[in-house]
Amino acid sequence: MHAPLENARSRKRQFLPPQFVRAMLAGHSALGLAFAALIYIVCITGTVSVFMFELQRWEQPDIAPIDRPLTADEVGAAINAGYAQAVADKAAHDMFVMGPSPRAAHNRLMVNYHDHESGAEGRWLASPSGELIARAHAPWTEFITELHTSLHLPRTWGFFLVGLTGVALLSSLISGILSHPRILKDAFYLRRGGSWRLQEADLHNRLGVWGLPFHFVVSLSGALLGLSVLIVGVLALAAYDGDSEKAFAAILGPRASADETPAPVPDVAAMMRSVEMRQPGAQFTSARIDHVGEAGQVVHLGMRSPGHLALANTYYFKGDGTPLGDGGLERGGIGQRILGLLQPLHFGWFGGLPIKLAYGFLGLALSVITFTGVTIWLARKRDKGTPVPRWEKIWMGIGWGQPLALSVSAIAALYGSDAVILYAYLATATLALLVAMIAADMHAAGRILRLTCALALLLLVVVYLTAWAARIVDPLAWALTAVLAFIAMLTAIPALKRSEARASMLVPAATEG
Repeated sequence: MHAPLENARSRKRQFLPPQFVRAMLAGHSALGLAFAALIYIVCITGTVSVFMFELQRWEQPDIAPIDRPLTADEVGAAINAGYAQAVADKAAHDMFVMGPSPRAAHNRLMVNYHDHESGAEGRWLASPSGELIARAHAPWTEFITELHTSLHLPRTWGFFLVGLTGVALLSSLISGILSHPRILKDAFYLRRGGSWRLQEADLHNRLGVWGLPFHFVVSLSGALLGLSVLIVGVLALAAYDGDSEKAFAAILGPRASADETPAPVPDVAAMMRSVEMRQPGAQFTSARIDHVGEAGQVVHLGMRSPGHLALANTYYFKGDGTPLGDGGLERGGIGQRILGLLQPLHFGWFGGLPIKLAYGFLGLALSVITFTGVTIWLARKRDKGTPVPRWEKIWMGIGWGQPLALSVSAIAALYGSDAVILYAYLATATLALLVAMIAADMHAAGRILRLTCALALLLLVVVYLTAWAARIVDPLAWALTAVLAFIAMLTAIPALKRSEARASMLVPAATEG
């Protein structure tokens, strides 16, 4: 006789109406399924891209790291040496110099130059004294970061698609929270030993809740970075009467003029000293010189002041040293400060290696969330008596095909030309799908691909050591190689235990090399 009263109390305790929750759950499933593969690829490559600077060192471990800030004279010497080499290579048009930054775990002095018209370019690593010592060569790192930021599509369209993927991920996070009213209350509740689908659902929900601030930050910042061209277009219409040049100048700073009269290379060392006088403790991070050696040249000098999250503030100078203001990324308006925060917050480049490791773990968790979201939907279909075995195998091929393809592409980068890397990745990802399709079921497909991925990682370790072991001077290379071997072992063990294969097939592992 107390049932009606208990039901009434239960209804009162519900924060969200059941109809709203069901609608959010349906929208969450539809949005996740529509963008699942893209979100998964962007998440897994983003996890690897967090360690971009470490991977550059791993690919070229015969150069000693630089563990201190550079002086103004050292930066000036590197620019002069780079310009001389650019003239010799007939590529002296634009220059970019990037110095060591402990906060981002970047420990090298890099000098790049290129000519837009001829396509000639050069990338060098320099010693702390500014001497060019070796041409920079990290093709796999470039491949993986471009895959994350533009999917190797034409740059504008690729950025736009990745930005939309960030929007879809952000929307999925919000709809996922709204479709699970008890998600915070059950944050530490894991059902084990019962229904596989419920176990996966708990893992999916718990990882989503525990990492929610991270997931929200990276998806929002990724969407803003990917849609930056569209945002600038809207800004141009709203604030500059459609003048995109003014809008870009407001965000990216002044551009070089068309005056091609020969002129001396800018004295960047003097510019650094002028910034250091105004901002005591400021450290050099980068310098970009547009139209170097011409009267119309402009310098964008990156200097970071202590106590700010932005990678650096940008100070603008004419070629003769006349100041043109700064980007306001440290002390400007709220919009400028947010712009300065996007990249470090998205990639974790603001707190050294500990923050990067946290980002790597949480990025892997987000990849698992994306993967299990689809496997839960597939399991629900099977429980309802409407299984879709072909899609189960396809999704398994995507889940394990990506880390496998990334591993094979890394092997190709060690011995093949730069152009081979993309083809190796695409061919391996396609082959993984074909293997999954002809497998007996999704579990068999997962076991085969998981073991193959582990073998590919071990092969990568062997090939890398064969190529570099005798020449390694950067200790980070040994550490990353050991991490790869450890990941290979963790990947293989569950697949070798047939009794655990059924559940373990469904959670893919990301590779970081």
